[in-house]
Amino acid sequence: MQDEKSEKLLLWLVAIGFFMQTLDATIVNTALPAMAASLGESPLRMQSVLVAYSLTMAMLIPSSGWLADRFGTRRVFISAIVLFTFGSLACALAHSLTQLVGARVLQGLGGALLLPVGRLSVLRAFPRERFLQAMSFVAIPGLIGPLIGPTLGGWLVEFATWHWIFLINLPVGVLGCFATLKYMPDGRAMEVKRFDLAGYLLLAFGMVALSLAVDGLSDLGLRQAAVMLLLVFGLAALAAYWLRAARRPDPLFSPQLFSIPTLSIGLLGNLFCRLGSGCMPFLIPLLLQVSMGYSPARAGMMMLPVAIAGMITKSVATPLIRRLGYRTTLVGNTVIVGLLMASFALMDPGQPTWLHVLQLSLFGMFNSLQFTAMNTVTLKDLDGPQASSGNTLLSMVQMLAIGMGVAAAGAVLQAYTGYFQPAGAAQTLRAFHATFATMGVMTMASAWIFWQLPDGTTVVGSPKTEPRDVT
Repeated sequence: MQDEKSEKLLLWLVAIGFFMQTLDATIVNTALPAMAASLGESPLRMQSVLVAYSLTMAMLIPSSGWLADRFGTRRVFISAIVLFTFGSLACALAHSLTQLVGARVLQGLGGALLLPVGRLSVLRAFPRERFLQAMSFVAIPGLIGPLIGPTLGGWLVEFATWHWIFLINLPVGVLGCFATLKYMPDGRAMEVKRFDLAGYLLLAFGMVALSLAVDGLSDLGLRQAAVMLLLVFGLAALAAYWLRAARRPDPLFSPQLFSIPTLSIGLLGNLFCRLGSGCMPFLIPLLLQVSMGYSPARAGMMMLPVAIAGMITKSVATPLIRRLGYRTTLVGNTVIVGLLMASFALMDPGQPTWLHVLQLSLFGMFNSLQFTAMNTVTLKDLDGPQASSGNTLLSMVQMLAIGMGVAAAGAVLQAYTGYFQPAGAAQTLRAFHATFATMGVMTMASAWIFWQLPDGTTVVGSPKTEPRDVT
């Protein structure tokens, strides 16, 4: 009985950690204008708060498995909670944008370890026949976090202060540390393979340099020459990593993974599609508050249709993909998602609320189908050790693309704001409209990548081909 109780408490512990990570990834979006006003910044230049968090997670994800094997799941999971909690406190105490960005990096260091290390602890504690059921339980709070995050963020900003969106993590973090000490097994690998530190540094530097280059385009303080240098050095570092990986017996990610067509196409599709669609949780609350006069609480409530429609769509995703196949689904749905993003260029303060709710719901529905289809096609043909490595690579690409997508949207918005000077309310709305249209077209371009999927790629055969959402 005690063993069964401990197993349930372990699942709750990992689920709450996942919830904290996904909640914090979305709760900040609605609070950006209030943060900007408090810190004396323009709300249109706050994307670095989101980019820092996503980029830090992308950097640390490749090392999460090795850290857990080397130091044990319990120790690493507690460290993740401590980093996340102290990062939350530092965010609440920040008095400048630079301090806030630094604190978000600290949060990201903890957040990057919560899910993969928690998943690993569940894998080691549960037999294979019960693992899928256990992970399904853990995944539920991860879906609830994005559902309530924007609304809770808006409510806290309006009825308290933006600092509370970070302070609410403190008691949860303290309880999480005590629960981890008591209920999480200290599992570790019997034999820890050598970590490719040089390859990891090349990969991490490449991701950071490219992301900073894209983010720098929105800030004239980072001149064109610096942006070009970051781009060149970032691309050179990534190229050097793959050349090095091809010669090593134990690379972080083997180049042989890309011999699998569905994985290589799925990863590239994820990257370029999310460069466009990943900016929407950043742009929509900003548009509603800055150009349409919504209160933070109302702007947060308007994000509920996106999340609810997305959750409902999960139930029909598998039958639809089974009927149409992956290529038809992804090519057609990518175009639809891009068109729906571009349709926000028609949003106007004088329109009825129900029309905006319908528009947001449709976007949430097709965007959810997009994530399910492109994530599962990426992993569907992987077996054994390839499955773990491919899943980690997919998670890294997702976080990198989201961060770069927000940075790209910030750069495009800043450029259009300057173009439509002098910046009044009407001119700012035009800048938002142009940005949505641009990011929508960028998303539609990724349909060409999914067109390269082998004809007839569908959900048939063994259970490993069943779509499982790993957004």
